Amino acid sequence: MEFIVKSARPETLKTATLVIAVGEGCTLGETAKAIDSASAGAISALLKRGDLSGKLGQTLLAHSLPNLKAERVLLVGAGKDAELSDRQLRKMLGAVHAVLKGLGGNDAVLALGDLAVKNRNSYGKTRLMVETLADSGYQFDRFKSQKTDAIALKKLTLLSTKATQAEVERGAKHAQAIAAGMAFTKDLGNLPPNLCHPSYLAEEAKTLAKEHKNLKVEILDEKKLKDLGAGAFLAVSQGSEQPPRMIVLNYQGGKKTEKPFALVGKGVTFDTGGISIKPAAGMDEMKYDMCGAASVFGTLRAVLELQLPINLVCLLACAENMPSGRATRPGDIVTSMSGQTVEILNTDAEGRLVLCDTLTYAERFKPQAVIDIATLTGACIVALGANTSGLMGNDDNLVQQLLAAGQSADDRAWQLPLFDEYQEQLDSPFADIANIGGPKAGTITAGCFLSRFTKNYHWAHLDIAGTAWVSGGKDKGATGRPVPLLTQYLLDRSEA
Repeated sequence: MEFIVKSARPETLKTATLVIAVGEGCTLGETAKAIDSASAGAISALLKRGDLSGKLGQTLLAHSLPNLKAERVLLVGAGKDAELSDRQLRKMLGAVHAVLKGLGGNDAVLALGDLAVKNRNSYGKTRLMVETLADSGYQFDRFKSQKTDAIALKKLTLLSTKATQAEVERGAKHAQAIAAGMAFTKDLGNLPPNLCHPSYLAEEAKTLAKEHKNLKVEILDEKKLKDLGAGAFLAVSQGSEQPPRMIVLNYQGGKKTEKPFALVGKGVTFDTGGISIKPAAGMDEMKYDMCGAASVFGTLRAVLELQLPINLVCLLACAENMPSGRATRPGDIVTSMSGQTVEILNTDAEGRLVLCDTLTYAERFKPQAVIDIATLTGACIVALGANTSGLMGNDDNLVQQLLAAGQSADDRAWQLPLFDEYQEQLDSPFADIANIGGPKAGTITAGCFLSRFTKNYHWAHLDIAGTAWVSGGKDKGATGRPVPLLTQYLLDRSEA
């Protein structure tokens, strides 16, 4: 989908569909009033018939209104509130896209510039609009014999005033990069695990590096991981026929002397639970256990498209967790790259094992800050559901920056505590640390585990177990989160 920005009178634009908003009670904003006036009151006449009241998300399609160059006019209800919430704006745009994708026209003009959205200026509103519309057009039918029919709509024009045009253009540019990153993340997440394994992700990284001169890639294979002493990482993959890979992507967009930011993604491409095997029901969704790594890929894709003036290191901890005669057993003790020993009480708590060694490896880049992203705990779904990611960290300033980025991007996180009392749940009589802390506060004790390996830098942890994909039914699929949050965080750092 192509998005362009124009400063023009909407009634003068030749387009297949002109979209305008109508408030509840059939109230019109300034833009809609101007279009109504140009059409000799045709819109007011339509509303008087009572076919549309202006309730949020209602739509009414009108054809060939007088004095307008648009072939159709799509009226969409904006509700009764003077200012829309982010959720209301998304619902309204979803209704618009549902109509537009069924029409024959290949373009549309959105005359929605005077809509007021809470706590959003022209840039922020445009960001949300373009991300929502671009994401609404996503589909994954790579493995279907009958492909989904392509929609005719190819171009959307956003109308702005001359005063706001620069900010609207900036918002559209950023949003398109984020939407492309989300689509890349979704594609990787939705791939079947027989194809999307650690070696496949390594090849994806190499392909990305070939396309960008300021991106370098290094792949650490099983031998290199063994030489580094990554015993925790290797314990996860040893039961699988698929070899593990730690993927290191180094983007140089800032000055050589600037310390990089680091993103660390959990990339367990399929998680059976290992010897502590999961129930069969819903196990197919464990292909999404690599969505942390996929979201790092997607964020990097957005950064590359925008060529942000920062340095960024992306580390992807990729393995497959399978049961076999070689698999790690409950009760095994392994030595991590940091030298700390870990008693593995549950082989299904494997994400923290690949992450702890990768977080140790991140130290060598002397990062400004490290953020790990992982579908880590079912307990996070119990605590926060599917709407909000869990957030913890050892640096309050970093945590607050991520919370603010999530709020700005409408991709929210919620801070959970890392009090010292929780650390005691990880005590082991036989090793330095156990890999689980019992049934209480599972998300927090997982964060406590990771914190043992992040003491030498500023660190935050995002648990996306509830937000990375939608479960069950025909709507099952990866969401692309938290690419908007992470990209916003990096945008904020590049503009600081």
